[in-house]
Formats: sequence, C-alpha cells, structure tokens
Amino acid sequence: MTASAEEPEEGQEAGDHKPRRRMNYGEGREALLNAAVRVVARGGLRKLTYRAVAQEAGTTHGLVVHHFGSRDALIEETLAHTIRTSLNTSALEPGTGKVADFSVGVSDMVTAGPDTQAFQYELLLEARRRPELLPQIRALYDGYFDATERELSRMLPDGAGRPLTRLVFAALDGLVLHQLVFGEPGTTDAAIEELRGLLRLLAADGGEATGNDGPENDGPKMPGNDG
Repeated sequence: MTASAEEPEEGQEAGDHKPRRRMNYGEGREALLNAAVRVVARGGLRKLTYRAVAQEAGTTHGLVVHHFGSRDALIEETLAHTIRTSLNTSALEPGTGKVADFSVGVSDMVTAGPDTQAFQYELLLEARRRPELLPQIRALYDGYFDATERELSRMLPDGAGRPLTRLVFAALDGLVLHQLVFGEPGTTDAAIEELRGLLRLLAADGGEATGNDGPENDGPKMPGNDG
C-alpha cells in the first residue's frame, strides 16, 4: 500500500491531531505491533491499515511499510507477537508440574492486556469469513495446545493427550472471553481454581492406578487417609 498524491506524506492526516515522531529502525517495531493490536481490538481487522497503525503509534506511514512490507506480514507478525505476550503472562506453562501453578494470573493478564486478547478473538472470527487466515489461527492455537499439553503431562502421571488438552484449554479460553466481555476477574479466578481441583483428582487417580501414589482404590486419596 502506497500513499496517494492527495494524502499528506509526513505530517498530519485530515482531522488527525496526534503529533508525529520518528522511530529509529528496530526500536519502534514492538510499538508498531502494539499499535496494530489496539487498532484491531477497537475496530476489527477491516480497520487494520498502514495509516491506522502509524496514526495509533504516532509515527509515519512509511515506517510501517518499511518494517512489514505487506498487510499480510503485519497481520502475521502481530499475531505472533500476541502469542508470545499471552504465553509469557498467562502461566499456561510454568514448567513446575505443580497443579497450583497452572494458569496463575490469567485474570490479571486479561485485565492488564484486554486488547491482546480481543485481537486474537477478532482474527478467530474473521477466519470464518476469510479462510486464508486459518493457517495463522491454527498456528496460534497449536502454540497454546502444545504449551498446555506439555504442562498437563508434567502434572498427570498418565500424561495428557490432545482431547484432554483441548478440553482444558477450551475452559481457559472461554473464561478469558467471558472476562473480556463481562469483566469479573474474581469469577475467572474461582473457575480456574475449580479446574485445578479437577486436575488434582486426575493426578491422584492416575498415581493410584500406576501404583505411584499410595494404596490402590477406586477414588482419589482424601485428606487424613494417609495411614
């Protein structure tokens, strides 16, 4: 996408009073990605243009073109950016194998970065209308599934297959969406604690079935029954 003769090159667009500033190569890339997230979160994917991102970031149209080259590249790199952000802040894979650590901070993640989550859901819905977006969306969810499956396999003696992984992640994904729409982070925290309770039952049941956790019986070990 290039500027037309009628569009201002370096200054303000009509009705745009946000001051422009120059970014040096490298230092502004993350700022542009964050700006793209905000643009899509507010107006949907159809509003994602070089000029909209430049205006949101307070820089020039040409710098966005310079960094990304095409709108498809901008979408792909912004999606990858949101995946990294979400995985780093959600504790989806803390790596400890402790149920108590699983998905700690999900509600805080949504509260602190709602635009990041809204961007992903916008692309998910847009993929129903634009199948060419499906590879990026599949990559997004495969990243989440892989992280979830690795952590579940650390927690559960019998490991975790894809069906269980999808079930657990679907619960988390739904809770994120509900908090994004309705607020109520406390409701998210309470529901995730219930999910951890179910995972504790699976972990105890698997340990007993394999002889790794106390005497064998048909149910999970209850507090006070260690003897």
